[in-house]
Amino acid sequence: MKSPLTVVIIEDDERFRAAFAASVSAAPDMRLAGTAADLPQGLQLLRDSRPDVVLVDLGLPSGSGIELIRFAHQQLPDTDVMVVSVFGDEPHVMASLEAGATGYLLKDTRAADLTEQIRTLHAGGSPISPVIARQLLLRLAPGPQPPVAGDDGLLSAQERQVLTYSAKGFNFEEIARMMGVSRHTVMTYVKRSYRKLQVHSKTEAIYEARKLGLVRD
Repeated sequence: MKSPLTVVIIEDDERFRAAFAASVSAAPDMRLAGTAADLPQGLQLLRDSRPDVVLVDLGLPSGSGIELIRFAHQQLPDTDVMVVSVFGDEPHVMASLEAGATGYLLKDTRAADLTEQIRTLHAGGSPISPVIARQLLLRLAPGPQPPVAGDDGLLSAQERQVLTYSAKGFNFEEIARMMGVSRHTVMTYVKRSYRKLQVHSKTEAIYEARKLGLVRD
């Protein structure tokens, strides 16, 4: 039988901490390894429990959750870190991701949905609130590309966008979230681009699109 995911919650707001803890405790495939309300307690809890997943707020007493993210990233490489915060501005988001967070949810996320996001995170995904995903999309969106004679209309704007994000290392689930469409729609764009480029894999598609000037890094 598979061992349950161990989860630590570091959150200073008692209402959110209790709601998140109740959600995790109710999941049959998870075990709440502990909660903490400030930075020193959080650091000690991480050292003692070495959890599979840590949920961390950024605005903590006695310091920033960024310190916890950085500690987990450097000292606990097997621990996945997800921010759950009221801060959705670009400086906080980018600082968290650069420190090592691989998920970022705003506190408007329902506690009932939290366990599914934890599963996605531990499975290798990057749960991101739509507002945050849009910020990242706008930050990473390619600038205007010069037309290429005979090939400018080969791929649609959406097909080029999917290949551009694929070239940056995003998986199809992440691309779907950033584009605000379903995974099925992303796969439709992928299949169309394969057919138009006469290729059979993502690697070949990215190579051909780069060669034609349709995608750039």
